[in-house]
Amino acid sequence: MTLTHYLVLAAAIFLTGMVGFIVRRNALVMLMCVELMLSSVNIVFAAFARVHGNEGGHIFVLMNFAVAAAEAAIGLALLVEIYRRRRTIDVDDLKALME
Repeated sequence: MTLTHYLVLAAAIFLTGMVGFIVRRNALVMLMCVELMLSSVNIVFAAFARVHGNEGGHIFVLMNFAVAAAEAAIGLALLVEIYRRRRTIDVDDLKALME
């Protein structure tokens, strides 16, 4: 595969995650869409590292995995606590409760 193939794949995955984040109102689905967008960034880093023969891109992928894991853990912990207190994780309902 060429670099263009990797970039088109990453753009399609990123666009899918972005549309899901914008369209869906469930906080858990929104969190999964953010993870999908982070995965597409990992594809871009790995593709450029492969094409240019530089291992720095792979190091960024590993760092991005660590950041994504921490973000998912914190996000899920927050969602569990919000669900326990409010009995909903719908973003529109949570906005109404804040006002």
